[in-house]
Amino acid sequence: MKHYFIVNPVSGKGKAAKSYIPVIEKYIEDKGLDAEIYITKAFRDGQRYVEEIAKKGEYVRFYSCGGDGTLYEIVNGCYKYPNCEVACIPLGSGNDFIRLFGSDTDIDNHVNGVPTRLDLIFTEDKVAINQCSMGVDAEVCAKQADFKKLPLISGEAAYTLSLLYCLLGRLKSQFKITVDGEEFEDTYLFCYVGNSRWYGGGYKAAPLADPADGLIDVVMVKLDRSRLRLLPLISKYKAGEHLDWDITTFRRAKKVLIESKKSAAVNVDGECEYVDRRSFEMMENAITFVVPKGSPYLKDKENS
Repeated sequence: MKHYFIVNPVSGKGKAAKSYIPVIEKYIEDKGLDAEIYITKAFRDGQRYVEEIAKKGEYVRFYSCGGDGTLYEIVNGCYKYPNCEVACIPLGSGNDFIRLFGSDTDIDNHVNGVPTRLDLIFTEDKVAINQCSMGVDAEVCAKQADFKKLPLISGEAAYTLSLLYCLLGRLKSQFKITVDGEEFEDTYLFCYVGNSRWYGGGYKAAPLADPADGLIDVVMVKLDRSRLRLLPLISKYKAGEHLDWDITTFRRAKKVLIESKKSAAVNVDGECEYVDRRSFEMMENAITFVVPKGSPYLKDKENS
């Protein structure tokens, strides 16, 4: 199997390019690993590069060396090809998907990790490995990119600043949400459609989600209060303490459809656009993800 390290030079405010490429180069040389390093050049370049290699049919492993955006591109470039494995070395400012598996940046633990079949969420012409959402949090996601450009602002801080900014703007969305045939229609703050638990640089939106259980975790939060009354809830939401709120409805499902009376933001693993409706469908065992050796996720699975 050949190994490809895909490095996003702007992830983590340049951390990947400045400090990690020499680490990868030394590891490859010391171990005699059959590997190449590719430094992405532009938006979507990683996806293009990965798909060109994947479609050749040889067994390969791609290492996402960056943040959630880099992982998104790699997954979308290779998920159609069963000859591919994906690993994730967290070098971004958010690193939300990999949180479930730890924050290990030791290359050897990823090279000698455990290949595990994980689910994906299919939506229109793309897939999400972590999450999708619609509502104010998708608006926050779009604005977060601007705050990330500020010096000394982490992914989590950028999300929090963006959230506060958006609380002053459009909050409510009139959604009709169909979850495996069960219909919900109301004024919503947002609807989170999760394959895993965290987004926004550390907000635990779906605290019970497992990307290997064959189900989407759907978290619907209604809007029934003023902006000022919402502010104290932010810290509880960040900690994942919102599933028992009277404004929250939680379901697990195979398919979700969200219809909006007005064009609304949709967030697919950090990529945002505006739509009137969007469907989300579970793809079970859709990709081989390499869980790093020693990950707490593996220990939890053994004990469950």
